Amino acid sequence: MYTLSRPRAEDAAAIHQLIVECDVHVLGVPDSTLDDVAGELADPGFDLDRDGWLARDADGVPAGWAWAHAQGDSDLVDVEVTVRPGTAGLAERLWPLVLDRARELTRERGHEGVTTDIGVYRADEAKRALVKEYGFEPGTSFYRMRIDFDGPAEPPEPPEPPVAGLTLETGESEEARREAHRVHQEGFADHFGFAVVGYDQWYERRQARKSTDWSRLALARIDGRAAAVLIGNDQFAADEGCGYVDTLAVLPEFRGRGLGGFLLRHAFAADAARGRTGTILHVDSNNTTPALGLYQSAGMRPVLIIDIWRRRL
Repeated sequence: MYTLSRPRAEDAAAIHQLIVECDVHVLGVPDSTLDDVAGELADPGFDLDRDGWLARDADGVPAGWAWAHAQGDSDLVDVEVTVRPGTAGLAERLWPLVLDRARELTRERGHEGVTTDIGVYRADEAKRALVKEYGFEPGTSFYRMRIDFDGPAEPPEPPEPPVAGLTLETGESEEARREAHRVHQEGFADHFGFAVVGYDQWYERRQARKSTDWSRLALARIDGRAAAVLIGNDQFAADEGCGYVDTLAVLPEFRGRGLGGFLLRHAFAADAARGRTGTILHVDSNNTTPALGLYQSAGMRPVLIIDIWRRRL
């Protein structure tokens, strides 16, 4: 018998322990931090009273964690159902709740249907089989890329051929953050799973995460015009000792000038200078721009694959 309740901020540690147990069962190591979970619960777009369910067993120990999260005002809803290994019958109870909530979220936004996405580790055969039973199909795959440092990383040379008027600016001013938001939205407009998000929600979601450090934002301008942005944080510092590239976007009109590689190496140098042992990022393997090749040419290697499965309801 399992009891369901709505999550609260103080449940973050219990939820994290459940996720760690599931990660270790599949990967052999944890792949989440307490700050990750706390940030998700504090996300301004996540309604604690309507969007999540925490299942506990007869002893009060968390056995399941499920949620639905709308992406802006689009018809895209990310979903997740996490159940403690060896637990029978609980996933079948949580899945209908999550899918019904996904439908509600998009109806509230004026859409007639909903596109639901769920991430599944390539190594998780049981979960892959389960999402297939619920009608999900392969959407794309995200590769976790990593580079390790033997020592200090040299600051990057300017792009070759040189880009005249190139300057870098951090995200410590609102003007720079607003420009970074615009570059991110326009630069990712044709990517899988992209949804338009206004500046206020974009900013608040990042502010809700302890790993956010606006000094780690690098906005590249050419002759004063915003052209590309890289946003780094310490999401992987505690468990991997690495810096993390959360966002790397180049506006279409400025692509092909080496700005992506320049900003990437800028992040390497910054992470090494801060004592990190490497840098991690995620890339869509079906990206319409040659991002995977860019990261490999910079010395990064794939260390994990997360498949995104999609279902239209």
